[in-house]
Amino acid sequence: MATHTETEVDALTESALEHLWVYLREPSDMAEKGEPQIFVEGKGVHVTDARGNEYIDAMSGLWLKNVGYGRHEIADAAYAQMLKLTYMPMGTTNEPAVLLAEKIASITPGDLSRCFFTSGGSESVETAIKLARAYFKRVGEPTRYKFISRKGSYHGATMGALALGGTPGFPKQDYEPMMPGFFHGPQPHPYRCEYGGTTPEECAERCANAIEEIIKFQGPDTVAAVVAEPISSPYGAVVPGPNYWPMLREICDRYGCLLIADEVITGFGRTGKMFACDHWGITPDIMTVAKGLTSGYIPMGGAILRKPIADAFVGSPQAAFKHVITFGGHPVAAAAALKNIQIMEEEGMVENSARMGRYLLDGLEELKEKHQIIGDVRGLGLLCGLDIVKDRQTKEPFPAEANLGARLTQGFSDNGIILRGGDAMNIAPPLCVTAGEIDEIVTVFDKVITQTARDLGAE
Repeated sequence: MATHTETEVDALTESALEHLWVYLREPSDMAEKGEPQIFVEGKGVHVTDARGNEYIDAMSGLWLKNVGYGRHEIADAAYAQMLKLTYMPMGTTNEPAVLLAEKIASITPGDLSRCFFTSGGSESVETAIKLARAYFKRVGEPTRYKFISRKGSYHGATMGALALGGTPGFPKQDYEPMMPGFFHGPQPHPYRCEYGGTTPEECAERCANAIEEIIKFQGPDTVAAVVAEPISSPYGAVVPGPNYWPMLREICDRYGCLLIADEVITGFGRTGKMFACDHWGITPDIMTVAKGLTSGYIPMGGAILRKPIADAFVGSPQAAFKHVITFGGHPVAAAAALKNIQIMEEEGMVENSARMGRYLLDGLEELKEKHQIIGDVRGLGLLCGLDIVKDRQTKEPFPAEANLGARLTQGFSDNGIILRGGDAMNIAPPLCVTAGEIDEIVTVFDKVITQTARDLGAE
């Protein structure tokens, strides 16, 4: 294991505070807490920081370390490709990218068959936006430029992707005005249904119908696409009723707009199937992917199109999709992705995600019975979520001054678990997690919730 002296760690920490922008953190706050924490090593579900502290990463980094940390096979595949070819001339491609596109076409739903590679999730979503608008220009419907997404969703940090998203966790005020032509419907969240649905199915139906009403109000001939995460993460693994996605597919077909599934988080086994859309037997027109594509070993993403949509860009130089991502289809990233998918398939990690996801959900259900501040638990595969509430009957959250998120996050960290606490939480360990490791996560969760409830006078 790599070791650092206290002096070395202090020097790295000071340098980070001076020169590095740590995502979602503010330097003076980190400085007061002796942060940022610097990680140096990982194996399986465990990570170790520069001071030698070891943790279970119950968030898989950012929901992406699907095959776990420390898979030397992926590093070896990337290294072998680096020795052969690290880029390609403009307007050409490379063998790993071709093989990866073919592999993705073979495992994605339906006739999703042509992949535009990117460097990550935000670029994948941005590419899908451009593809949708360009598609309708190609097929003679140039007035279709609007997009409908949902409140309580997250689609990325670039301007188009940010306009699609809708969550207080990523406020837009600093970047307004947003891109025009983006509208938001309700999140099909059974626990907090905006339209008053009392069952998952009723909530799903009402929320899908609301999307249809937005299309009708905006004018169907102006709507390019409906964009949605199969399971939304900002409000804690929101699993829609089983009728929701089939209804979205039927609505989009009825009005001639595209259906874009953002599987950046849910893709590549996270939900217990290779892709979340497989749970409902639907094929989106465009699917965006990233994160689990390489399990975060190298940045890579993609936008995958159904053949009829992709064919609109075939036939003449004028029909070509005029969009370039410099590192899209990078041969080293493609080689890493191929090995990552191979590991996932050979070791049955998608199936393990389904089994361990049920086991984790059962453990969380037991904690809900024990702790009144757990209002709801839910999940699909190893993407589980829950709500922490002050009052279970009214579903009232704790006030901001309770510092619930910080309390929980610190409590988990003090007990060797990396989780981001808050009113709505996600629990998403790597797909290689074992039952024993899930027991550890649940045991710590129980301990931290017990202490937090006591501190807040809620038990």
